[in-house]
Amino acid sequence: MLPNSRSDEHLYPVPKFDLGKGDVKSFGNELKGFHEQFADCFQRSESREHFFNYMAGQFSELERKSIEPIALAVKDGNVRAMQRFVSDAPWDDDKIIIKYRGLVNDDLGSPDGALIFDESGFVKKGQDSIGVARQYCGTIGKVDNCQVGVFAGYVSEHGYALVDKRLFIPEKWFTDDYRERRQKCNLPEDTVFRTKPELAAEMLDALSKENLLPFKYVLADALYGVSPKFIAAVETLPDKTYFVSVPKDTQCWLKRPMTITKEYRWGGKTLTKTVLFDPDSKPLTVEELARNINDYFWYRRQVSEGTKGPIVYEFTRRRIILSAAGVPQKTVWLLIRRTLGDDPEYSFFICNASSSTRLKTLVWLSGLRWAIEQCFEETKTELGMDHYEVRKFPGWHHHMITCMLAHFFLWHLKIRMGKKSAIHYSVAA
Repeated sequence: MLPNSRSDEHLYPVPKFDLGKGDVKSFGNELKGFHEQFADCFQRSESREHFFNYMAGQFSELERKSIEPIALAVKDGNVRAMQRFVSDAPWDDDKIIIKYRGLVNDDLGSPDGALIFDESGFVKKGQDSIGVARQYCGTIGKVDNCQVGVFAGYVSEHGYALVDKRLFIPEKWFTDDYRERRQKCNLPEDTVFRTKPELAAEMLDALSKENLLPFKYVLADALYGVSPKFIAAVETLPDKTYFVSVPKDTQCWLKRPMTITKEYRWGGKTLTKTVLFDPDSKPLTVEELARNINDYFWYRRQVSEGTKGPIVYEFTRRRIILSAAGVPQKTVWLLIRRTLGDDPEYSFFICNASSSTRLKTLVWLSGLRWAIEQCFEETKTELGMDHYEVRKFPGWHHHMITCMLAHFFLWHLKIRMGKKSAIHYSVAA
């Protein structure tokens, strides 16, 4: 199902990836040219050869694109040698990523680009793979034994790509019971527990300081939208706009209530706290607000063209004052989306854009997160992103690096050939 947004409802459309197998005549030769740019990231010629063969295997017709099938499909392939390469051989990961993001900027960079943060789950058997645990796996929509990666995606009018990754390590992995498993998985000793929003904030900070990819917007779902640390990380960056989902029980006011400062005694000390001047002026939830908005204020918009016809939502917006611990905080835009029908379902988003921002801009932003979903779908479906069988921490990162590079390589071919898309991604399906 591919979105087919009206051209007057977005700042720019996001192209669809539509490169076919028959569009490239010398694929292997071009892949070698791509790999030559990373030659100085490996100490040995054998590693460079494995690097090429591993990614070539990801582009192959193999049903299972893990190390063993790939190694066996290569002439004179050696399974153990490739396993050592992926999990134990030295890679200059930082140099690879910096070179890679420079290439992404060359092809996709735009001052109106957006960084998107989201997680993806990988179902796994056993208990020995780094970070594996019973936790929510969005890929299958339930709790299961899996690993979870937090990813940063980049999207612009030229295309989309994954540009960074972190493996989420559950807190129990840092207990004494897991010491032996941490050592077997080569988890760096200085690694500390970080929540998923903290990992996303860490990537955002690194990408901003590196200053290789220009971006104006930061997008994320509700897990990050309710994280004060993640929102604070965006707000420290000048001229950046965040657009994040929030849950239906988020509390707010339409008009800022009056507050007063009260003194109280605690532990022999005089302290102060801010409270509502009128205790009855309590905040309402965004769901309560949405259900009481008159139909006059809802704007119907077609957001995609599905297999059964157009997909349409209704949107409205309000300037709200967010509540934190029962007192008013920052003023933001609230965008509300609802399905059609007698019993609509609602979705909620907040944005720190200026007060002059138009509804169509907020509607457009609500759809950009679709790009990272496309990254996950295409990389898993075509390149075996979820086929890996490595257990060690370096192996997970090396596999994800090759997936990110392979996905971008296809986008580079599309852009190099000047192939135009007849259909565009622009607003969420």
